[in-house]
This record gives sequence, C-alpha cells and structure tokens, in this order.
Amino acid sequence: MPETVIQEELNLLIDRALAEDIGDGDVTTLWTIPDDAATSGRFISRKAGRIAGLEAAHLTFERLDTTMRFQADVRDGDRIEAGRVLAEIHGSTRSVLTGERTALNFLRHLSGIASLTDQYVRAVAGTGVRIVDTRKTTPGFRVLEKEAVRAGGGNNHRFGLFDMVLIKDNHIVAAGSITAAVNRCRDVMTERQTDLKIEVEAETLDQVREAAALMVDRIMLDNMSPETMRTAVAQVREETAEHGHIELEASGAITIEHIRETAETGVDLISIGALTHSAPALDISLEIT
Repeated sequence: MPETVIQEELNLLIDRALAEDIGDGDVTTLWTIPDDAATSGRFISRKAGRIAGLEAAHLTFERLDTTMRFQADVRDGDRIEAGRVLAEIHGSTRSVLTGERTALNFLRHLSGIASLTDQYVRAVAGTGVRIVDTRKTTPGFRVLEKEAVRAGGGNNHRFGLFDMVLIKDNHIVAAGSITAAVNRCRDVMTERQTDLKIEVEAETLDQVREAAALMVDRIMLDNMSPETMRTAVAQVREETAEHGHIELEASGAITIEHIRETAETGVDLISIGALTHSAPALDISLEIT
C-alpha cells in the first residue's frame, strides 16, 4: 500500500476518532485546567510486546494541537519489555488530556496486533513459512491493521476484493466447478489485458488435484488436518514439479498451540484471521509527569 494512501487513511481515521470523542468540547478538561497550563507525559507499556501505531499516536496530538512535541523512544516493529517508555509528549495540558484516550486507543490496538503477530511468527521460526493476515479486519481500519501485522513480522494477504482472485467454496458452487471458475477468470483477464494472481480454496484432496492441474498461483488448504495437508503438499509438489511452483496456504482455525505442526507439513503460508479480529490490546498507559 503506497505511503500516501496510508497517510490519507490515517488522517481520516484520526479526524473521525477525535470528532467522535470530543464532540463540541472536552468539558472536564476545559472546566478544570487553565488554558495556559503546560505538562509532559510518558507512554509506558505495562507488558512486553511489539510496537505499532506510534505515528497514529503522534498525529493524534499534532492534529489536535500543532504546538505539541511528541518524541518516540522506540520504533514501530520494536520488541519491548514491560515498563518500557515508548514516547514522551510535551505541551498544553489541555491538549494532552483531550488527546490521551484517542492516542492510546490507536497505540494499544495496533501494538496488540503486532504483538500477537510476533507470537505466531516466532512459533514457526526456522520453517520458512510466512504468516499472513486476512480480510477479517475492523471496518475502516484495514490499512492500519495490516501495517501493524507487518510491524509484527507478518505479511499481508490480498488487501481487498480487487487485487487478487480468490475462488472460495461459494464461488465454486455458483460457477459449477473449480475449473469453470478459473477458466472464466482467465478469459476475463485476457480480454481486459490484466494479470492478477489466482488462488483457489480447496477442502478436499480431489479439489487440490483439480486446482493443481490448472496451475493456479496458490491453493488454500482449508480446514484440513495436518495429515491431510501433508498429503496435499506432496501431491501438488509431485504433480507440478515440471511446471513451476504453486504456493500452498494453510487456513482455518489454526491456533498458536498447533501452528508449528501445520508449518511442518510443507506449506508456504499460514493465514491467521485472529491477528486482526482477536488480538488483545497491549497494556499501554500515559502518565503525566
């Protein structure tokens, strides 16, 4: 995703988040804090993890008050221990207090995704398998959440419905077969002179065989046991050895406890929806000094 697009999305999200929280004014802060009061604060992580969202926290204060000074002591992607100071903020006390929750919401949520991703990545270390995310993201937050996955050492699957063909079970039923669906996609791409990768979801070994015969770019092995997955990998590697490499993706309720076993079946990628839809927020607080 181009940096300019990420920046535009981030600014829009921050503006909406601040408008949602502040409304027509932070009455508590406005009524209790003199307008000329100044302060400093430190963002501190109460738990070990991996950081993402520092830019979002920074821009939250900047868009609220351009005179604020935000100094990050770590970078997105850094692993940190509990008690680590992540950043310092200096400026108007009113601005610090008004922007505190919005900045923390971004930082805690995105760092939680990076931290969970890091756990999965480390669980498959040495196997050569890539951990990838899915489209199971918070509506409107996809750009930031997928960047957080990258900060955690993971990789991005397709961004949306437009940048890759992924023929799933309902597409296969509606089209009549895997072969029919793939051929129709290839006909359209030829007609439009475009070239997108084609991935096919397979739930059985017969479907794996059909997709492999078509030499699609990737086959998703969906909800298969490790034993069946290992058979599928061997089958595809043998049948396509002379024609090129088809990427194999494991998917479907794969937990951290069993991901190593999945990785050792020989797949290339493992997609994990939980990275974005179930990551617990990292415990980060802002302390006024």
